[in-house]
Amino acid sequence: MSKNMTRGVRNWIDRNLPMKHLLPDTMPAYVNSYVYLFGILTLGSFVWLIVTGTVLAIFGPQWWHLSAVGHFFNSMHFWCVQAFFFFMVLHLWAQFLMASWRGGRHWIWIGGWLMFLVSLVAGLTGYLSQNNFDSQWIGVQGKDAINSTGFGGFFNVLNFGQMYGLHIFVIPFVLFLLLTFHILLIRIHGVVEPMAGKKGDEIRGKANS
Repeated sequence: MSKNMTRGVRNWIDRNLPMKHLLPDTMPAYVNSYVYLFGILTLGSFVWLIVTGTVLAIFGPQWWHLSAVGHFFNSMHFWCVQAFFFFMVLHLWAQFLMASWRGGRHWIWIGGWLMFLVSLVAGLTGYLSQNNFDSQWIGVQGKDAINSTGFGGFFNVLNFGQMYGLHIFVIPFVLFLLLTFHILLIRIHGVVEPMAGKKGDEIRGKANS
């Protein structure tokens, strides 16, 4: 009997991502700890970055430099960036100290670090897209550094159009894909338990035996 691709995909989803994992209505008691808030705070900051960035992209540089409302949205976008990186770093350190790659969650950990690295590029292109003296100074100072890596022919920090396009289209799309992959894996494997938890003790016991 030939295999049915649709049935195979449905069965894979039923096995690996049932609705009780995708949309859970209860969580373990240890999730009440503040250390588990850093991830959702990072996600919330990212959502506000997309909202404020979309408004800025619609109206353009002249609006955010000369309009009072534009100044307001530009400031909101700036402070959302600060919150995004602040909570992301706290989240990464918290998960590192919890050894969150335990229990087959290594791809969640790797995906998180990839998002952090891509976010650094997003931050750089964001500064270069300000279209002011600061962005010009950063571009001039970074030009030789980028050229020394051999990527100067592909990544021209003095090209406003290229930096702006990367910042508002390419990099957010990559981050969205990585974030979706990250959250789906968390739903499949569940939230990592504390090191002192029962399952954590069993894992350490097996590793020491």
